[in-house]
Amino acid sequence: MFSENSIWNSQKYNKLIEYLNSNIDNDYKEFNQKLIFTKYKILGIRVPILRKIAKKISHTDIISFLDIVKNDSYEEVLLEGIVISYIKDFDVSIKYFNKFIRKIDNWALCDIAVSSMKIVNNYKDKYFLQIKNFLQAKDEFIVRVGIVLLLNYYIDLNYLDIIFLLIDNINREDYYINIAIAWLVSICFIKYRDKTYKYLKHNNLNKFTYNKSIQKIIESYRVSKEDKELLRKMKK
Repeated sequence: MFSENSIWNSQKYNKLIEYLNSNIDNDYKEFNQKLIFTKYKILGIRVPILRKIAKKISHTDIISFLDIVKNDSYEEVLLEGIVISYIKDFDVSIKYFNKFIRKIDNWALCDIAVSSMKIVNNYKDKYFLQIKNFLQAKDEFIVRVGIVLLLNYYIDLNYLDIIFLLIDNINREDYYINIAIAWLVSICFIKYRDKTYKYLKHNNLNKFTYNKSIQKIIESYRVSKEDKELLRKMKK
């Protein structure tokens, strides 16, 4: 099934499904069903196992796999996202990534897949243009994809000011968008305390997102007690 450079077909894919089913953990399935709200059937396969499978698939003909992969389960969709992260060519990568993100309907698919996309580090400028498009999408989770890409790959001084500008222009009430923004701001504070503190003093975030940002910063063990006290007084 995982022989190097082999082409994927229906028969081979069915064997993959059998292999996935042999790795089901019912306790993990029950755990995930409480945390992940999705239209996809949850099998209950742990992420490290899916990552190992994705790595093996990456040594086969990736494109034939991505052209045949289905979305009958949460794990199949997640596997697709992780496999895409092994593509090294930008044009091919973004083609399949754009196709994949339209399948995302929950935070876990978004966050795990995006954190796997190390290729972004090799094409930062090109992916940044894509992120701007993602942030303008109607779909809640495509916007979240853009935010989580910023969080994973762009928190440095070259991008910090434009990150603040971008999130200031996201005027949405969607929960998973605003939670992601708060998470992003908290990491910005941890890495660039002074510039982020200045941003928090003058920003366009809605009240929920602003307070969540401060909450997440306060919850971090990497923030001083003095800063935590200062931030508590800044809550709205």
